[in-house]
Amino acid sequence: MNPIWIIDDDRAIRWVLEKALEREDIAARSFASATEALELLEAGTRPPQVIVSDIRMNGASGLELLARVRERFPQLPVIIMTAYSDLDSAVQAFQGGAFEYLPKPFDVDHAVALIRRALTESRSPEDTEDLSAITTEILGQAPAMQEVFRAIGRLAQSSATVLVTGESGTGKELIAHALHRHSPRREAAFVAINTAAIPRELLESELFGHERGAFTGATAARRGRFEEAAGGTLFLDEIGDMPPEMQTRLLRVLSDGNFYRVGGHAPIRAEARVIAATHQNLDERVRAGLFREDLFHRLNVIRLRLPALRERREDIPLLARHFLSVAARDLAVETKRLSDAALRHLATLEFPGNVRQLENLCHWLTVMAPGQNVDVGDLPPELREAAPHAGDWRTALAAAADRLLGEAGGEAFDVLLREFERTLIERALAATAGRRIEAARLLGIGRNTLTRKIQELGIKKAPPEDPRTAGVDG
Repeated sequence: MNPIWIIDDDRAIRWVLEKALEREDIAARSFASATEALELLEAGTRPPQVIVSDIRMNGASGLELLARVRERFPQLPVIIMTAYSDLDSAVQAFQGGAFEYLPKPFDVDHAVALIRRALTESRSPEDTEDLSAITTEILGQAPAMQEVFRAIGRLAQSSATVLVTGESGTGKELIAHALHRHSPRREAAFVAINTAAIPRELLESELFGHERGAFTGATAARRGRFEEAAGGTLFLDEIGDMPPEMQTRLLRVLSDGNFYRVGGHAPIRAEARVIAATHQNLDERVRAGLFREDLFHRLNVIRLRLPALRERREDIPLLARHFLSVAARDLAVETKRLSDAALRHLATLEFPGNVRQLENLCHWLTVMAPGQNVDVGDLPPELREAAPHAGDWRTALAAAADRLLGEAGGEAFDVLLREFERTLIERALAATAGRRIEAARLLGIGRNTLTRKIQELGIKKAPPEDPRTAGVDG
């Protein structure tokens, strides 16, 4: 088997991948630049089985390498590595026909598994279609977002109906825009309509248009959104809240490809690609009889699920810095900077409003924070005092430590230690209905130690000590 070629100007990356492949008995050869590798290929050197290349290097870039390799060796899988984990990098990688792209920092086992797959799998046609590299503001390093980026790249040449799901504020309309902009329909219109925001008596006319005299006030014929989006994309937001009678009309359009204006008799061909989105659980609404099952299957050709912000906490610093930069540009002021403590605190919060809430927060900080450096104390009170999420108590502890180190220098250790002991003892007493001997056993300490701690910490809810067992350490 020909060796794997690893191309990266970072020596550490080359070394890590070489050693990992060596452990898997996969031969590898490293290059510090794409130029060096291309010179060998053009000199007639036998090509490798797989190329793993960085995207940004001195000299020729990974994308230039990819283009040259595709010209001469169209079946050679190329995996692109990038530290720039945004949608553009993903789309540009697929634009050049990359087998896959690997965002840095990466898990070594995942990288090896990806290389093994490149050795054994043939590429699908949709992975190698030409794409247009259009910048969007969709950012994310979390694995769930990387999957979304990959899906957008693979869907670029498709006109299939897409259903985008996710909580409010996760960026569903941004994804719809990206699907449109990276499609052959990019030159035509992108038309969006929130089906939950329009009264049901007007929704039919909004979608399909109406003829003159179709109803009171219809003094002239009017095109609907389907006609406006002809040749382009129609984005139906909050489809899960669409009234039942409109679900029937929409199903007929998706099934037959034709629709009628309100009051009209001539069929009109539906030429728009439909992308629908909802924060609702459509599977549950179908089971409850609130959403037509046949319409659900028509919409659910390809489903993209956007993760909530709490599911991608590692992206909070990246997103926050981006939104602070955008807010500063919009307001023509200097960009604010979040301290490490503030970022750690933000990572403990639930963010029910998701990315939109974080964006609004960054705008608020740009206007309201007194200095250029934003600390925990500069956050809005409702976020500064918000309870941390329960998923990782160490993260919550770190946030509490940051606050105390800033507010009570010299006392943080004693304060946190007392609260830690108090919480443990109170929970143990609650679990044993106040029985100290059982609580001490659960905690793994002596009963006398527990009694002393209760007194020292001033725990008021603890029951009095049983005099018959006083002085006996159990």
